[in-house]
This record gives sequence, C-alpha cells and structure tokens, in this order.
Amino acid sequence: MNDGLKIVTIGGGSSYTPELIEGFIKYYHELPVRELWLVDVEEGREKLEIVGNLAKRMVEKAGVPLKIYLTLDRKEALKSADFVTTQFRVGLLDARKKDESIPLKHGVLGQETNGPGGLFKALRTIPVILDICREMEELCPNAWLINFTNPAGMITEAVLRYSNINRVVGLCNVPIGMEMGVAKLLGVEHSRVRIDFAGLNHMVYGLDVFVDGESVKDQVISLINDPEKNITMQNIHSLGWEPEFLKALDVFPCPYHNYYYKSGDMLEKELKNYREGTIRAEVVKKLEEELFELYKNPQLAIKPPQLEKRGGAYYSDAAVRLIHSMYTDKRDIQAVNTLNKGAITSLPYDSAVELSCMITKDGPKPIAVGELPIQIRGLVQQMKSFERVAIEAAISGDYDKALLALTINPLVPSDRVAKVILDEMLVAHKDYLQQFH
Repeated sequence: MNDGLKIVTIGGGSSYTPELIEGFIKYYHELPVRELWLVDVEEGREKLEIVGNLAKRMVEKAGVPLKIYLTLDRKEALKSADFVTTQFRVGLLDARKKDESIPLKHGVLGQETNGPGGLFKALRTIPVILDICREMEELCPNAWLINFTNPAGMITEAVLRYSNINRVVGLCNVPIGMEMGVAKLLGVEHSRVRIDFAGLNHMVYGLDVFVDGESVKDQVISLINDPEKNITMQNIHSLGWEPEFLKALDVFPCPYHNYYYKSGDMLEKELKNYREGTIRAEVVKKLEEELFELYKNPQLAIKPPQLEKRGGAYYSDAAVRLIHSMYTDKRDIQAVNTLNKGAITSLPYDSAVELSCMITKDGPKPIAVGELPIQIRGLVQQMKSFERVAIEAAISGDYDKALLALTINPLVPSDRVAKVILDEMLVAHKDYLQQFH
C-alpha cells in the first residue's frame, strides 16, 4: 500500500500499548503506519480511552502523521487492514487470578500459561481468536495476524489447524528477553547477540549462543549458574540452577523451565505468595493501577519507564521489529511461532513450533534444526501432546479431552487432582466457556 499501512491492535486498551506506539514512532521512516486502530471490548472501554489518549499525545509529540482510532467495533476496525496484532486477555485480570489461585488451593502450581492456568487461558481464548480469524477472512483476507495473546504457541497452532488464516505468526517476548539478558550479562550490544532457538512457546531452548558469530554458549551457561546473574523475567522468580545440571543439559534454558526442572521449589514459592495474598495477578493488578494513573496525566507524552516492571517487557520491540522485517523483506533472524514444516524433525510437520526463522515479506522461513537433543526432546514432545489435546478440548468443549489434557501436563500430579481442579475451574470460568455448557 503506497499511502501507508493500516494496523489493527485487538486488546488496544492493554497497558503494553504505549510500548507498541513507541516502536511505531521509532520505525516510522521505514514502516509508514498511516492508521492504527486500537480495539477493545465494553469492559475495557475506560482503559482504551486512557491508553488511546496517551498514544495520541505520543504521536503528536513525535510529529509523525500516524492517525489513531479508538473503537469497540472490531469489524469496523478490521476492514482492509494490513496487519492485525492481538494482545487481549479473555476475562481480564480476574480470570488470571482464578487461574493462579485455584490450582494452588489444591497444591498444584498456579501460573498464567503453565499447568491448569495455561489450559484454561487456552480454553477461554481459542474460541475468540477463531472468531477474529473468521472476521479477517471476510474483511481483510490478505492481512497478517501477529498474535501475542498467550498461550501464544497454542493460539498459533489453533489458528493454523482450525481456521483458513495461514498468514499468522505467534510472538513471545521470551526469546528477545533472553537475547537482551545475554547482551547485558556479557556487556555487549544486543545487535551482536544471536541465539539459535528451538522448541515450543514457553518451552524454548537456546541450542547455541553467539556474539559476533562466535559461540559463547559454555560461557553463558557457566555465568547463569549464579542466581544473581540468571536471566529471567519480571513475572518469574528465579531460584538459580545447579551448575552440574546446567553443564549436562548443555543448552540454554528459558525462564519458564524453572517450572519444569524446579517444580517443587517453584510450587513452594508460589504457595507462600498465595498465603500472603501476593500471587502474580495481584501484583500485576497493582502495577496496572499505577500505570493507568500515570497514563491519565495529560502532560505525559512518552512511555513511562515503570512499564518495564510488567512481565512483557520488550514485547512491543519484538512486535514492531517483526512487522518491520516483514514489510521491508529484511531477511534477518528472529524467533517466532510458526508452522514447523519439518524444521524440528522431533515434532509433527503440521504443528506450531517456536524457533529461529528468517523473516521475509512472505512470512517466517524456519531454520532447520533436525532432531532436538535427546536430553530435551521428551519434555518438548510431552508439552506438544498436551497442547494438541488442549486445543481439541477448546474447540469441541469435550470434558473428557480437557481432563486428558490436564492429566498429561507434567505439572499436574494425577488424574484425580486434575479432575478436582478441572471441575472447580470450569465453574469459576463458566461465563467464558460456552462450548462446555
């Protein structure tokens, strides 16, 4: 489109939106966004107004001719879009609170995208993303869907399997966060760091780590033994690793691996937070309230630094970088969620995987990995089984499938416990789970 791009952001009232605006402003000379439509639902109207007004002030201050529209009418927004980005949370933070607290009540890890919480986020979100895909088929069939909504890997897989949209890329801030972490650890510029990523969303590994093309994997692995230097995220409490374990693992784990390799320790920590009333959803609620108070200030016309306390820091850097590379056919390497197509031979050809890809105007081209190293292969395959069964449950509303998915998740100790949690969470989230009624 010669007169600039139309981008639609669903979940536009998110506290992350100012970071997205900052990215579009920064790249404007190479990524001419003409219109940005911020879309939300009735419950998010107030936040949309606050964030939207801040976005308009930011654009005005930067002096770029980018027009911002705020709407609750998704169909109106989607007409003739070039890119659609999704960053919504079905059920808002109250749903997250239930995802975290109900499993903990039964002695099982409660986390937003892992274990029972991850299953229920998928059950609530997949029907909504498929509705959006149907509207896109009708209103902007050539648009790219850039999905950041969690669980990003499962959402991408559901779109690839159950919609006619094949121009979809799933995006997560974990890989870019790991790159930034390595850069900081080694005191080098982010642009000099490259990590060969492979696995699944929130289950991705760095198979090798490079600075200026030279492997520094062993150095990074020995440095992250120290809990003070461990690379993690705001939403994950890192406990450090046993040096011998990391050396034998011989790949660079992501922050979410704490939940799988240190399950007992992480559960203990989460239970302590639960008893003290400081589970992550509560912390985020407070953070959001503070951020929106800041956003209301009519003098504020930049992204406030406090936003980096959210677990999704760098997400918009990743989102804008991805759209920019696709628009300019940059052919640089970024880690995204896309169709495997045999790149990881240990996983199904037609499944979504998270790995390093060359980013082109025709989308991501996966870089072949071959077999995953034996020491990580089994866990990744188990998680893919969980994802596939969970998606089938989300589509069909089949209770037995949901129970099966929960029981094969490595963070759930038994079918009996799975059933107790499933029954309670189905009732707690009933307003957003019409398919199970």
